[in-house]
Amino acid sequence: MATPQFIKNLSRNGLARGISCLAAAALIRLVWATSRWRVIKAPGLERIWNSDKPFIVCFWHGRLMMMPFAWTRPQSINMLISNHPDGRLIADTVARFGIHTVPGSSSQGGAGALRGLVRILKGGDSVGITPDGPRGPRMRATTGAVALARLSGAPLVPLAFSCRRRRIWNSWDRFVLAWPFSSGVFMWGEPIEVPGDADAAGLDALRGDLEERMNSLTGEADRHCGHQPIDPAPSDAGAAP
Repeated sequence: MATPQFIKNLSRNGLARGISCLAAAALIRLVWATSRWRVIKAPGLERIWNSDKPFIVCFWHGRLMMMPFAWTRPQSINMLISNHPDGRLIADTVARFGIHTVPGSSSQGGAGALRGLVRILKGGDSVGITPDGPRGPRMRATTGAVALARLSGAPLVPLAFSCRRRRIWNSWDRFVLAWPFSSGVFMWGEPIEVPGDADAAGLDALRGDLEERMNSLTGEADRHCGHQPIDPAPSDAGAAP
């Protein structure tokens, strides 16, 4: 696994970053093209999936790799990506799949990013968020996604992927690196509506509901592919350095 310092050095070198992102995008395309994929959607998703209504896609940071191929709607999708070095690498990689990015996170530039995401959703495009990014704790949701849903009126939709042939990196997010010539699954959960008048207690309850549903869906995807689910970080764990 790459060290944090290596990632920082790589992100600062434009040529090296470009080559790395090109290679990463090529690997993602190879995995997609050489594997068999199944898409499972919750019954309640069909209503908004088949409409032009935007929504907020929520998946864990460790499941980023194959997400560019999960999105098949005609509407555009935008991803909230942190300004951390690894965030810049992710942004440059997903851009090769036509995915737009919005810089920011819950810990840096959060207010400006939130306003930008609200404008995007009200303009009719969907948004993708990793509620445990950019530094965890792993598979523990912050209130950022539910706050965005309250302000925009767009529902939250959990999403997970897993695959049979993979490697789990020893990183804070237990990143799932998919291998080619495999099989895998994308699992979409039921939408979660957030009332516009939800107070702090209501938002926290919905945050917990989102976290529980995302972990349940991710565990189901892992079991579907013959793996034991990856456990979330302890609830009192801090962010990764």
